[in-house]
Amino acid sequence: MKKILTVLTIIAGVFAFTACEERDEVTLASKPMPEQYVLAQIMIELIESETDISVDYRSGIGGGTNNIHPGMVEGQFDIYPEYTGTGWMEVLREDLIRDPDALTEAVREAYREEFDIEWLELYGFNNTYGLAMKEDKADEMGIETYSDLAEKADDLHFAAEYDFFEREDGMIGLEAAYGLEFGENSELETGLKYTAIGDDEVDVINVWSTDGRLKEYDLRLLEDDEDFFPSYYAATLIRQETLEEYPELEDVLNILGGRIDNETITAINYRVEVDNDDPYQVAMDFIESEGLLD
Repeated sequence: MKKILTVLTIIAGVFAFTACEERDEVTLASKPMPEQYVLAQIMIELIESETDISVDYRSGIGGGTNNIHPGMVEGQFDIYPEYTGTGWMEVLREDLIRDPDALTEAVREAYREEFDIEWLELYGFNNTYGLAMKEDKADEMGIETYSDLAEKADDLHFAAEYDFFEREDGMIGLEAAYGLEFGENSELETGLKYTAIGDDEVDVINVWSTDGRLKEYDLRLLEDDEDFFPSYYAATLIRQETLEEYPELEDVLNILGGRIDNETITAINYRVEVDNDDPYQVAMDFIESEGLLD
């Protein structure tokens, strides 16, 4: 009888251990983008180092927001990095709010009410659309903002993808907002745009504001001084149910609040996109340089 009780005790212990392991795990997803791969690795390291929770990582989910958001709502994923403009306009299908702070508060409240998903603190960078010039050319012409650019655009050659010239949130809108008219326009695919500006064949191109190639080609991201383009500030999203079960995650993940500005994320993207560095190593270097786990 004693032997049977011992065996039963061992079995019960195994089941209890297994249940504990299953309970103390969260699922983290990322979009198929260099900065998201690195952000995910940073969050994994913070969670697993600062808590007793393990992370099931789903890397580079195809379709990005279109597939990750439904998975969050259904409980397939617990955590992922998202952008304010994406959440507001692509998920909630709301009209643009140009003020970045107002947009952040609106999207945070709407997600909380409609999806039981919490936006944690913003990392600090804004991965939005932008216009860029070579640093030396911008210095030479005294161009820092879109308004500066508009005053001198008739002497400059601009390049962008075909659809940028046809969109209200592209060249059509920029012309209306800034009176922006370039001396010459060219339709070029993304890779060719960077080659062309690198070879001084064009003077200005449209970009993503955290693109690693900004650093590669020594480009200046001009200031959108009328806030024409939507803001896409990044933050960690987490399900309310997950926070209720693991409240310690809020403080751990909010360590990243205000820690990553555009210059930092551009350098991170450069290492992954241009140098082909492993996102895990880039993440570990960032954590060390910021002293996040000291």
